[in-house]
Amino acid sequence: MKKLVIIPTYNEIENIEKISRAVFALPGDFHILVIDDGSPDGTADAVKGLQGEFSDRLFLLQRSGKLGLGTAYLTGFRWALEHGYDAVCEMDADFSHSPSDLPRLFGAIEGGADLAIGSRYCDGVSVVNWPIGRILMSYFASVYVRTVLGFKIYDSTAGFVCYSRKVLETIDLDAVQMKGYGFQIEMKYSAHKLGFKIAEVPVIFINRKEGTSKMSGSIFGEAFWGVLKLRFRTIRPKA
Repeated sequence: MKKLVIIPTYNEIENIEKISRAVFALPGDFHILVIDDGSPDGTADAVKGLQGEFSDRLFLLQRSGKLGLGTAYLTGFRWALEHGYDAVCEMDADFSHSPSDLPRLFGAIEGGADLAIGSRYCDGVSVVNWPIGRILMSYFASVYVRTVLGFKIYDSTAGFVCYSRKVLETIDLDAVQMKGYGFQIEMKYSAHKLGFKIAEVPVIFINRKEGTSKMSGSIFGEAFWGVLKLRFRTIRPKA
């Protein structure tokens, strides 16, 4: 299985080298695609420096300005399909997603799942060092999604997700509408409506130690209204 980890970045100079080395230290041939949205702190330059050491496993796409998490992943998905990857995992740069969980997510795909979610809520609440308000906002966002969409996934807003190639080829990526964190919900719901097998893999989410969080209340606002609209949309496979 040809495996790609996509890491979107904006001002992740403190983390990008460490997270890349942690992924490459895992057993198995993992590749990384960093998609940097014009970080002024030199994140892209740090990646270029590492490419001398990992030229066949570390790749970089640079974009001009902050264009949104969803568009970064959509760009990465298209790149992955063009370059023949069999499974693609989304992961944050800040170690909130542990690289040690990657083999379990890719393993779920190898075991027959079409989409594997690194889930914070399928086995209780597995979040470390988050303020209680953020935990409640995130947890009840997933409850809201399950209620509105009838979607039996405990962590629908999770950003630690592994897709099989078949899912990314079938979902019409050009039709994806939500560009912020609502993107995570829309992709999972689309896979569900198209009949794909979804597995939740329990993980522990640890709040970032370095760098600055990009989360905000407005991000959840977009997801709130986007889910209502999603309820009445027809999800069709790519033509």
